[in-house]
Amino acid sequence: MLNNLDKKIIRRLQEDISITADPYREMATELDINEDELLSKMKTYSDSGILKRIGAIIYHRKAGFKANAMVVWKVSGEDLDRIGKYMASISEVSHCYERKPFEAWDYNLYTMIHEKDRESCNRIIEKIADNIGVKNYKVLYSTKELKKTSMKYFMNFN
Repeated sequence: MLNNLDKKIIRRLQEDISITADPYREMATELDINEDELLSKMKTYSDSGILKRIGAIIYHRKAGFKANAMVVWKVSGEDLDRIGKYMASISEVSHCYERKPFEAWDYNLYTMIHEKDRESCNRIIEKIADNIGVKNYKVLYSTKELKKTSMKYFMNFN
């Protein structure tokens, strides 16, 4: 069970981290705790699965990645774990999810690929398809970015 301090820490970890020599010390000061306590709490969150990772967010369009493709794949159930793990290991794949197929939409593995242009994206997709032996897939290209934010938790908590 998360207490008030946990919620304050999690809320703060969702925000930008200063690019300084001691970003966690600064963050701890903001939270009115010491750095060791903050780091200990973060380790506890990580060990328990509450905190998955801390990482930079790149705005891929500003960085020159103009082609964003969601590729939906129809993968047999017995191959799903193996192929999913393979796809998750590919550096060009930023997201890899299993989803429940439906009668009218029987794709069960979803990947997201970002590249500088559609031609590069298509080459990667074709290479993946060849490597996994799956020919039943569709490529859905983004046409416009409408929203890009991460989830925020405990924002209304005082």
